[in-house]
Amino acid sequence: MAQMVQERDLDDVEGIGRRVKGRRWSHPFTIIRRIFGNAVFSSLTRRFLFFNLVALVVLVGGILYLNQFREGLIDARVESLLTQGEIIAGAVSASASVDTNSITIDPEKLLELQAGQSITPVPNDEDLEFPIDPEKVAPVLRRLISPTRTRARIFDADANLLLDSRHLYSRGQVLRFDLPPVADEKQTWSEWFTTIFNKVLQPGNLPLYKEAPGGDGSIYPEVMNALTGVRGAVVRTTEKGELIVSVAVPIQRFRAVLGVLLLSTQAGDIDNIVHAERLGIMRVFGVATLVNVLLSLVLSSTIANPLRRLSAAAIRVRRGSKEREEIPDFSARQDEIGNLSIALRDMTTALYDRIDAIESFAADVSHELKNPLTSLRSAVETLPLAKSDDSKKRLMDVIQHDVRRLDRLISDISDASRLDAELARVDAGSIDLEILLRDLVDISRQIRSRKKEVQIEFAIERKPGVKTRFLVNGHDLRIGQIVTNLIENARSFVSDKDGKITVRLVRTRSRCIVYIEDNGPGIQAENIDRIFERFYTDRPEAEGFGQNSGLGLSISRQIAEAHGGSLRAENIIDPETEEIVGARFTLALPADQAS
Repeated sequence: MAQMVQERDLDDVEGIGRRVKGRRWSHPFTIIRRIFGNAVFSSLTRRFLFFNLVALVVLVGGILYLNQFREGLIDARVESLLTQGEIIAGAVSASASVDTNSITIDPEKLLELQAGQSITPVPNDEDLEFPIDPEKVAPVLRRLISPTRTRARIFDADANLLLDSRHLYSRGQVLRFDLPPVADEKQTWSEWFTTIFNKVLQPGNLPLYKEAPGGDGSIYPEVMNALTGVRGAVVRTTEKGELIVSVAVPIQRFRAVLGVLLLSTQAGDIDNIVHAERLGIMRVFGVATLVNVLLSLVLSSTIANPLRRLSAAAIRVRRGSKEREEIPDFSARQDEIGNLSIALRDMTTALYDRIDAIESFAADVSHELKNPLTSLRSAVETLPLAKSDDSKKRLMDVIQHDVRRLDRLISDISDASRLDAELARVDAGSIDLEILLRDLVDISRQIRSRKKEVQIEFAIERKPGVKTRFLVNGHDLRIGQIVTNLIENARSFVSDKDGKITVRLVRTRSRCIVYIEDNGPGIQAENIDRIFERFYTDRPEAEGFGQNSGLGLSISRQIAEAHGGSLRAENIIDPETEEIVGARFTLALPADQAS
């Protein structure tokens, strides 16, 4: 039994091994991905490689197709053949001569002669011809052609072939001829590719080269033109795409055309040189491709890897975690990725700060709402137990007071919660603080809060001889809300008899500063920073409990910071007595540079 279990375990292990091995061979790119990392196979890397290689292929293809080396080589070969043809044609023309050992006599004139008379031979037109003697021309042609790989053919005045350098042999020369293959040779893929490559890169308007049947040179246009005394050259291509350059030079003596010398390059001579040059270009292309791939991978890694890290960090932030997720810092790069890193870090920090603020705000709201709700529930529970009308009236006053307090708290909480969203949605505009403050001060003078008459002054400090404008960029309603809250807060602390509030406007180079000063009791030193906390209240004794929600100064600072400014508080100290003679709130806002 134990042996059977052991064999079954071995079979399971072997089966797992086969599956793992098959999976390993079926997914080779997984291993490569693990070795080289995700940067090589990222979408951004593939795009870099594709576009860089496409640009390189187009460049090399244009060089190969529009390469001037082949045209220059053909022109040089044409000039060389023309020079060589003039030399050979001159030598062939010099070897052509008249047979001086023969005399042409008319037989009819011989019958008319008497005894003792003789006849003087008179030359005719045929005697002035200089025929090309193949036996004399052949050695000359062989000596001039043998050092080169050029094929030479001589045609007579009727375009008939007289001599062909392929069939000129010297004494003692061994002739070798390749036997035809037993079976038809199949073209290799490299030969096929070379043939197709040459046909693609060569101009399509080149005529096809054909051998003259029966030695008839009239099929070559350059031969027929040379018979008129004009030399010419023609570039042809074979069926395999190989170039052949032909040059026809007239053979003439005393301006009489005796024949034509046709010089032709061997098929493949020019193509071999061009092919070697193309191979050099392809080697450079291979090296450039390798360098391009490496540089693309390096460039992609410097872009894809940071982006991947930033994306992964953003995903972790979205999923949430117990601790703050730090966004990778690439600010030292001084490029777009560095700017993106800074923006994401700032956005994440602002997001976490906003989450913390929301949590703190929710806790504060919950705590503040529990107080009036607890008082309200106690009053409601006690109301049925009240026996006298006076007790019921006092309980109803408590209930109404708590309801009004809840209503005020909910209104202020709603205003504070939608403040950021409202500032983000509404477009900011240019605000003239001088006009805004003057209007707000006039409105505040008309308000009689609890019959407390307060003197409110408005002052503007300008430099002599300088026209100063107090323009800021923001939301006029919210900035007016700050000033109104500060004025009403100061009104609640000053005395009824000689209460005084001063609003001063000052302009610096980059900021517009508003000072709201009063002659009240000032602020306790330990409460200067706490007065801007949410739901914190430190009201005068004459003011009833629960009349304020404690959100006014907190909302004012929030509005100021949303406009890029600041709001702070301090006491006014008498320099002589060093006593507190009032409180001062300072609102600083960025000035509009257009002003």
